[in-house]
Amino acid sequence: MEPSAIKTLRLFNQQLISPQFNDVKSLVKYLGAIQAQDYNMAKWALGLRLPGSTDIAIEYAINAAEIIRTHILRPTWHFVAADDVRWMMELTAAHIKTAMKSSNRQLGLDEDIFKRSNEIIRKALTGQNYLTRIELCEIMNKSGINTSDLRSSHLMFRAELDLIVCNGPIRNKQSTYALMDDRVPETKKLSREEALAKLATRYFKSHGPATLADFSWWSGLSLTSAKSALNLIQSDVLNEVIDGSIYWFFDTGIAPADVKSLDLLPAYDEFLISYKNRGASLQPGYAKDVMTNNGIFKPVILFNGEVVGIWKRLIKKDSVVVEPLFFKPVTPLQKKELLLNLKLYSSFLDKKLIVIGEF
Repeated sequence: MEPSAIKTLRLFNQQLISPQFNDVKSLVKYLGAIQAQDYNMAKWALGLRLPGSTDIAIEYAINAAEIIRTHILRPTWHFVAADDVRWMMELTAAHIKTAMKSSNRQLGLDEDIFKRSNEIIRKALTGQNYLTRIELCEIMNKSGINTSDLRSSHLMFRAELDLIVCNGPIRNKQSTYALMDDRVPETKKLSREEALAKLATRYFKSHGPATLADFSWWSGLSLTSAKSALNLIQSDVLNEVIDGSIYWFFDTGIAPADVKSLDLLPAYDEFLISYKNRGASLQPGYAKDVMTNNGIFKPVILFNGEVVGIWKRLIKKDSVVVEPLFFKPVTPLQKKELLLNLKLYSSFLDKKLIVIGEF
């Protein structure tokens, strides 16, 4: 396999070319998890892979708990299929809690406080009583739990890791929390080996070709655990040595081809963020234009699997203003594809498109 084939196969496997899914839950289940701390951009990450979908339809799936938004894996906010969230959290929560011990100590948070806060949160949300973080913090403060500074984030984070809470429906454009038990029915318990194999299968099918280090980064698993997971499915996956690294992937029956595609990728899109080494699609000289030193990823313009620019957008009541910024002079094909994709994005939002800037 040539190095250029990595990005081509990833385009297919990540559903950016020839998408195969018709509904939100099936897509998220296939991808395993989709990073989602930028809520509106994360909805576009799904819309981009579901032709004809709309922002409203995806938000409906979120409100209906077909997919769950919670802190999981690395951890940060992710979308996960409802029937995957329990086994995935049970697999990854322990090492996240261990990693959080130092910062919890600095904030004066211990197991007794977490036990109390979990019970307060559980009681407050009982009866499908969906509340915002601010509302829950007010209740905890009145009960003697200090939520100042970063404590509120850590308290809610712990409630997620303990499968007490997940996202509730959006209320007045604000995120709410709900009891996990109210939103997600109990699912079959998996052994650690079953969960490791399942997570590795999801990742390498949807994100391959990828390295062991990529999988470890995406999953939040240690390299040792990630290797154990890969070993469990090794008879089912293919591998190629490319530029000295071993890339793993499933045989999808798709032959790499010369593709001509342009995509407006949202901030934190899986196509970039799910790999520790992003060199297959992002030239080192442009890395500082795409991501900041503190881990902020900007929306990018992807052409044939390679980042060729970034884009900015401002959403107004009835319109969306978009400014494309290419790294190099735009070609006629890129301009044509860009305009088509801008129209797709405005249709997704159901807003009038306004394009600004020179390109």
